[in-house]
Amino acid sequence: MSEKTALIIGAGPAGLTAALELLRRTDIKPVVLEASQDIGGISKTVEFEGNRIDIGGHRFFSKSDRVMNWWREILPMQGAADGGIEISYQNKRHWVELPKDGPDPDSEDNVMLVRKRVSRILFRGEFFDYPLGLSLGTLKKLGLTATIRIGFGFLKAQILPIRPENTLEDFIINRFGRELYATFFRDYTEKVWGVPCHEISAEWGAQRIKGLSLTGIVKHAFSSLWRSSSVDQKNTETSLIEHFLYPKYGPGHMWQQVVREIEKKGGVVRFGCRVTGFAHADGKVTSVDVESNGGTETLTGDYVFSTMAIKDLVQGIIPEAPDDVSEVAEGLMYRDFITVGVLLDRTELGGGANGAELAERVPDNWIYVQEPDVQVGRLQIFNNWSPYMVADPATVWLGMEYFCAEGDDLWCMEDEALKSFAVQELDKINVARPQAVKSAVVIRMPKTYPAYFGSYPRFDVVRKYLDQWDNFFPLGRNGMHRYNNQDHSMLTAMMAVDQIIDGKLDRDASWSVNTEAEYHEEKQ
Repeated sequence: MSEKTALIIGAGPAGLTAALELLRRTDIKPVVLEASQDIGGISKTVEFEGNRIDIGGHRFFSKSDRVMNWWREILPMQGAADGGIEISYQNKRHWVELPKDGPDPDSEDNVMLVRKRVSRILFRGEFFDYPLGLSLGTLKKLGLTATIRIGFGFLKAQILPIRPENTLEDFIINRFGRELYATFFRDYTEKVWGVPCHEISAEWGAQRIKGLSLTGIVKHAFSSLWRSSSVDQKNTETSLIEHFLYPKYGPGHMWQQVVREIEKKGGVVRFGCRVTGFAHADGKVTSVDVESNGGTETLTGDYVFSTMAIKDLVQGIIPEAPDDVSEVAEGLMYRDFITVGVLLDRTELGGGANGAELAERVPDNWIYVQEPDVQVGRLQIFNNWSPYMVADPATVWLGMEYFCAEGDDLWCMEDEALKSFAVQELDKINVARPQAVKSAVVIRMPKTYPAYFGSYPRFDVVRKYLDQWDNFFPLGRNGMHRYNNQDHSMLTAMMAVDQIIDGKLDRDASWSVNTEAEYHEEKQ
């Protein structure tokens, strides 16, 4: 019997998870085709002058035991001894066995750190907890009048909710009230997406905010009085988690290890391979055309997994797609992403902290910037994600995040001009003075966020078309045009392999990951 092959387009979390799952559980050989020279998609780690950048900030947390255990098999938790580690979960102590065939648990490099999650909102020159709490400090900063209006707005939303919830604006107002929406949600969300909230589908809220509400935040605050610390927080809304795992050298560290495992088990990961076409017949995808090193080749496979952006797949790869499918694919929108890494001698935050003083004075992993007179959306403080992300621990290593559209003024700005612009904004929001800047770098990531506007309301037309091929599996964030977290992208890959092994396709299950009000994996 000839060996079966799976062609996997893209070496991000979904594609690499599919490859390793196939090698662990089947006799199918995966061949991963990555157009760039990078590992991990947007979950990669970028190095600059010995410092490491995490594109967007990746918490390694999931409500899926399957994903959490998978991560721990690749990178055990730091401090593991005697083959396992003790953690707390639901106020009980549990012993977690470490895998026998994973990385050496004694390696001081191939480990996950347990990190405390801290993030705040910078608004009107003040820091507010995120998610918003109802502490005396928060109420004092808001002022009596605003607090009263927020309270009445919330009560009104509970008594007279907007029905049906057609837009993201409806979704947020129903959970927080109109005043709180206008104060803390509207402007930031529109900065991220570049369109008004009433033009964004409520489905985005169902995926990204889910069960988060003002009531839930209050309940979480009270329950924290007797809740123990744990990295397994399955009963906690994702935005409220208090600890998470993080690879010692950033998210790319995880996916570099996965590539090593894939190659060790006989799989193939090829870089600089751009898929330019594919053929299909009799309900199956039969081959893909690949361009690499100036030449083109045609590869055949028994299965094809695709994590490439659906817009590119339908418009540039699939021959003779029907007009309605092409029209919807062409209208799919994305939000693009720029990170400006800025290395500082010190920051004005925390009374003027340098790198050594930072964690005590400014413990945030990231800060949401709500200030209306700047374009920066978030600040990542890489020192606080992992101290190993910074070459010199005395320095402060920031990531300034900008949300834009490919081809707009910000995206097209020359690197040096963009660095200067970012430094001016740091000064304007009193985070750092220009003279504190040691160096900077610009990183652009196209198609980072699949958008829930444009032609998205008609997306089922594309989905139905792609589902016609029994051996074709769209995976991950861009492969399914779903604003998934990393763990959900991995689950789509795991479920695809499950279906191959079971010999039973369940397209609805794959597409439903992270689309319901509850996490799909909570129901498993």
